[in-house]
Amino acid sequence: MAEDAGDDTVFWVDPRFRGILPLDGFRLSRSLARTIRKAPFRASLDEAFEGVVEGCADRETTWINPTIFDGYRKLHAMGRAHSIELWEGEALVGGVYGVTLGRAFFGESMFSRRRDASKIALATLVVHLAQTGFTLFDTQFITKHLATLGGIEVPRARYHAMLEAALSDGEADILSRPLPDPHSVVQFITQTSKRE
Repeated sequence: MAEDAGDDTVFWVDPRFRGILPLDGFRLSRSLARTIRKAPFRASLDEAFEGVVEGCADRETTWINPTIFDGYRKLHAMGRAHSIELWEGEALVGGVYGVTLGRAFFGESMFSRRRDASKIALATLVVHLAQTGFTLFDTQFITKHLATLGGIEVPRARYHAMLEAALSDGEADILSRPLPDPHSVVQFITQTSKRE
């Protein structure tokens, strides 16, 4: 991370409590399920990686400085960084991106230019990760937004054990199948998670 976009210093973060989003614990409200079923946006995978990172950095304060952005570009070129995009016509209206290693997905950031766009991107990503062999979705920290969607904190030692298992159990492939359609997203989450 970096303190802000104008700071060239990059540092690693290993908090006492780590944020994760259990792949079988996404909280899907009835209203969000209805919105997803209506399919207001088209979801894609890796069609606009840089656009998603730019969308995530386009805020008053951001930790995505040029050094970090360049690093993500390189990781994407290596097949290690990926994005889920949401489109309204030709307009990129939301998305989430992260880095893959082993069976772990390290969510870096998300953005939304339309109501519920980031929630829909995240729900789509959770289902896609579960269906392509991932076992850990690391969100680094828990925000109020992530907590409402099922994000939890785990102590550092437990997180390290989860990470070690995800890294030693083969390699998941996020590109091994197409993204789930909206109906499949709702169906998968309601079958694997407690619905509110």
